[in-house]
Amino acid sequence: MNLAVEVAGLRFKNPLIAASGTFGYGVEYEGLLDLSRLGGLVSKGLYLDPRDGCPTPRIVETPSGLLNAIGLQGVGVRAFVKDVLPRLARYDTVVLVNVCGDTVEEYAEVARILDGAPGVHGLEINISCPNVKKGGMAFGGDPVMTHEVVAAVRKATRLPVVPKLSPNVGDITVFARAAEEAGADALSCINTLLGLVVDVEARRPRLAFGTGGLSGPAIRPVAVRMAWQAARAVKVPVIGIGGITSARDALEFLIAGCRAVQIGTANFVDPGLYDRMLEDLAEYLERHGLADVNQIVGTLQYPLA
Repeated sequence: MNLAVEVAGLRFKNPLIAASGTFGYGVEYEGLLDLSRLGGLVSKGLYLDPRDGCPTPRIVETPSGLLNAIGLQGVGVRAFVKDVLPRLARYDTVVLVNVCGDTVEEYAEVARILDGAPGVHGLEINISCPNVKKGGMAFGGDPVMTHEVVAAVRKATRLPVVPKLSPNVGDITVFARAAEEAGADALSCINTLLGLVVDVEARRPRLAFGTGGLSGPAIRPVAVRMAWQAARAVKVPVIGIGGITSARDALEFLIAGCRAVQIGTANFVDPGLYDRMLEDLAEYLERHGLADVNQIVGTLQYPLA
């Protein structure tokens, strides 16, 4: 039973990737699961310099999800290369690094630093975080800026470039095409949905930042729809993200046209879900008489006859 997939010229032993932000830098989960069981992992977002992020409270639970405003707190790219990459090198898994910036030049410089770093297999370009005052959605909400950032990163690195697209736009296909034209090797779809939770007694937002990014099962139908639209609009592979907690959830994205998936909020609930999902994926293939997970990619029958 073949569960291996290829995305952006990279071979993942299976289509399950730990998503950025919810998996730390990967090493935080060393005692909870074997990182080598993952198809890949995506690091927390990295800027040139360390970043404190947003004030607390930063996370609030919502029905079937979380609203967060972490603000891309991080150690900075140089500390990651020096202290974290050597630890990740112990594991047989694909490592993608989530790249952030307040300016186009910062994105490019972070990419340049990572380009020569041993153990980095690709770059996920974060142009879609809704919880920062600069960068983030300012780049991901304007197709011209999306093109400019992706093109700058493309020039700065030989590594695969995978922009992470925002759902907080009118037509995600416009941004998918802009990223592809700028040189993207694949796309990650989607980042969190912009939301607001109110403390009705205090009549204030529950998050210190105010608004936050909504993730978890509540957003999955929206995420599947947007990933499906993006996959139909471009020729590069799409990685689906949003509310995946089971093999059945992952299969929705794969059938809709994604080559792989990322698992985010579920990491907080059950870090051991990867083994169970791999078993269930293999069982699904066997039940449907298939030998290769790639045989189900893009098989959605739509519109209905």
